[in-house]
Amino acid sequence: MRKPLQTGVRAVAVVEGVKAAIVLLAGFGLLALIHRDVQEVAETLVRHSHLNPASKYPKIFLDAANKVTDGTLWLFAGLAALYALVRAIEAYGLWNERRWAEWFALASSAIYLPVEVYEMWPRFGWVKFSIFLTNIIVVLYMAYALRHSREQDLELGKPVPESPPST
Repeated sequence: MRKPLQTGVRAVAVVEGVKAAIVLLAGFGLLALIHRDVQEVAETLVRHSHLNPASKYPKIFLDAANKVTDGTLWLFAGLAALYALVRAIEAYGLWNERRWAEWFALASSAIYLPVEVYEMWPRFGWVKFSIFLTNIIVVLYMAYALRHSREQDLELGKPVPESPPST
């Protein structure tokens, strides 16, 4: 694979690996809350963040914390572990130049784009826009890498299937 193309695919692999690590850490954080008073932890977090507990988002956060059970924490920690596993497998595949991982990266990034556009529509935010732009770049880059996969394989000396004869 040409060095710039390989570097880009590996950069996407690093992004996916970082996402896996962050979500896995969040899952462990949820497990740390089992058998604890989640409401008290949430109130402490809001207080230390100098947020007004009566304002909209801290109130939503505190109300949600009041309804959390140990079963819910286990469920969300398990889902976080599953998500992290999928992202880690994708990162491994991209790093090791597996074509299936390139297709998966393209699809898994593209699937979020409509939601991100919807979320930006009523209230624009730079964080939302940055996430959207990053996903657009990943989608376009993976499409480019897949479009040039035949040239990549030839350059690496990998066996390339014959093109069907044109009629």
